[in-house]
Amino acid sequence: MEFNPNNNIVRLCLQGMALQDANQQEEAEKIFLKAWGDASNDFEKYLAAYYLARSQKTASEKLKWRETALVFALKVNNASVFGAFPSLYAGIAESYEELGDRKSAAKYRDLAISSGDTIADKRPFYHGTRSNLKTGDLLRPGFTSNYKPDLVMNHIYFTAIANGAGLAAALAPGEGRERVYIVEPEGKFENDPNVTDKKFPGNPTRSYRTTELLKVVGEITDWVKTTPAEVKLWREKLENSKGDIIN
Repeated sequence: MEFNPNNNIVRLCLQGMALQDANQQEEAEKIFLKAWGDASNDFEKYLAAYYLARSQKTASEKLKWRETALVFALKVNNASVFGAFPSLYAGIAESYEELGDRKSAAKYRDLAISSGDTIADKRPFYHGTRSNLKTGDLLRPGFTSNYKPDLVMNHIYFTAIANGAGLAAALAPGEGRERVYIVEPEGKFENDPNVTDKKFPGNPTRSYRTTELLKVVGEITDWVKTTPAEVKLWREKLENSKGDIIN
């Protein structure tokens, strides 16, 4: 399953996180339980279980839901969950440590290390913008952020999800039409730390960044367009966001 910010289970998890931030823990757990009950596929069950684990008070309950999240993540077993395995294994190790099971804790700590912080995504990659570009153009860091216009970015961002690039294009400033380009990083790149393990485990949005060049190698036109209502909601979320951009 491809990560979709407009998916109902994703929205419920975001709602639960907002309640947690407001210190409404019991209400948050109700929302996560609803997400678990409404989940209809392995990826949705994995997400709901992950947040239910975070909302538990005892080590045994945390362990139960952490192991449940891992079971469904292993069933998904694609790029949307690969980045989450280190934190899933580390969380299970923590629970076993609290329960006094040092042998199991050591096993899962080793799994957390061996799963590593690797980038498993394959090409193609996409970049969303309103700029009119052509094949062969080179994109470079040093421009202002789409989300904080007073911030000059040290990196340039891209994603392996075409619809995610489409959302970025919809939120980009300017009057040009939304464009999604196929891009090729010219050098090293990394998981985007602004999303990795910040709200969702790992990097399910499959977002990356580089301090080097991105080369435009093509353009697509068949991504799922963001509706005006969805754009309005996303702009409101960004305006109300209190987090700093890791630059």
